[in-house]
Amino acid sequence: MLLLVASLAVLSVGVPAFLIADVADLPRSDAWIVTLVLLVWAGIHLSLLWVRGTPRLFDFFFWLFVYIFMGIAPTAQILSGLTSTTTPGVDTGLDMPTAGVVLLGVFCYEVGRLLLMLREGRRRTAGRSLVVRPVSSWRTVALFVISVALSGYVLWRLGAIALLGSRDAAAAARAAAWPDPAVRSTVFASGIYPLLVAVGALAQLRRTASSAQSRRLALTGAIAGAVILLLIVNPITSARYSFGTVVFALAVYAGAVRTRRRARITMLAAIAGFLFVFPIADAFRRSGAATGTRSGFFDEYLSNPDYDAFWQVANALSYWVDGLVAPMSQFAGSVLFWVPRALWPNKPTDTGILLAEYRGYTFDNLSAPTWAEALVNGGIIAVVVGFLLLGLVLRAMDSRIVPALRVGGVWAIVGGILPVFMTILLRGSLLQATGALFLTVLCIVFVIGGRQPAAAGPDPGPPPQLTPDGAATGSAHAPSQRAPGAE
Repeated sequence: MLLLVASLAVLSVGVPAFLIADVADLPRSDAWIVTLVLLVWAGIHLSLLWVRGTPRLFDFFFWLFVYIFMGIAPTAQILSGLTSTTTPGVDTGLDMPTAGVVLLGVFCYEVGRLLLMLREGRRRTAGRSLVVRPVSSWRTVALFVISVALSGYVLWRLGAIALLGSRDAAAAARAAAWPDPAVRSTVFASGIYPLLVAVGALAQLRRTASSAQSRRLALTGAIAGAVILLLIVNPITSARYSFGTVVFALAVYAGAVRTRRRARITMLAAIAGFLFVFPIADAFRRSGAATGTRSGFFDEYLSNPDYDAFWQVANALSYWVDGLVAPMSQFAGSVLFWVPRALWPNKPTDTGILLAEYRGYTFDNLSAPTWAEALVNGGIIAVVVGFLLLGLVLRAMDSRIVPALRVGGVWAIVGGILPVFMTILLRGSLLQATGALFLTVLCIVFVIGGRQPAAAGPDPGPPPQLTPDGAATGSAHAPSQRAPGAE
């Protein structure tokens, strides 16, 4: 209770109050009131999640994104009038409608979660045993060998630039190695995510190994894979989202959320990382990067192009109001990302690029958050339907990964990679992330072993948790029961 009160005092009271007091009171509109409400609302959810210590990681990263990108950043920028430099000229008359759209999406997400929670509550007495999906040993070894070869190829083509150069130098090296953007994105992702899945599968095999030698081999392979990953995805040359995804997944594989105390520490560290490290992480990664230009905490958010999400929602809303939406066209382009433009000349471009061209911006490497993606695919109706489905799906995923992160199996790999990867999807644009997501899911499916039903182990957190099939895991004090090899 003391932790909860302290967290609420900081995230939902202290930060909003400090923000209002610290940022110059020259608001461009009254929309900051709505974004401040979102900030407080998300802070309450984050406090409840990390203090409870139950690793509902999909829900956690959703609220963390809302807290920063739809709460702190737009509130500071609207109060100061210093919006993102990459999205200039947004009409102030769009501020309040945009805040309303974001609020609508968050509300629908809550409704979707609540609907599935009610359904889970009705199924708690079903009494079904947990069906654990273990990883396949031979498929894990095969994926590890293939993924090491792919990662080795990426390292070989990039050379020392990938390890020692600046972010700009690394980007130039990738462009020189693979001139076509689609090929470049696919090849680079193939050097990261298959190996990340393989390392997670080896971590699960280590937990179920029948001999000390097997455990040592699995551990050695996992460590070697982690080293290779951190050579390719390092804090200097890689995008912050990609580096964060890899580091968080490796931490989860190592047991960072296996107990209630570890989960608390890990989630609290994630909040601190997004608040204090993420905004300044570019300071040493680019040659000639300016340092020391911001004097206060909230100054990091003013005019910062990293926080253009709210304004891109405004641009998408304007795009819809102007009647330019082709229903589901952008979504089709993302789903069919693998179709070459030579066969589909009118294939939709990235949504961030689409909105940049619509607004006449010279810089088109812009985000397209989920709200914007929904608007350009179907307007307000798409926002409502999309976020209802998002709430349902993420709650269902969380109900599977919570027991899996303690019991083990394939869903523990999902819980390591996809929740933090979701921040990439939430920020958008969808087309940029679809290839890596598809590749990751394909690799996870590849390593799935046969079904092995087992009694569910208990959730160390206060109340019992649901199993993947919706059944309760039992008393919090009951001993864990698992069939041999069920992990």
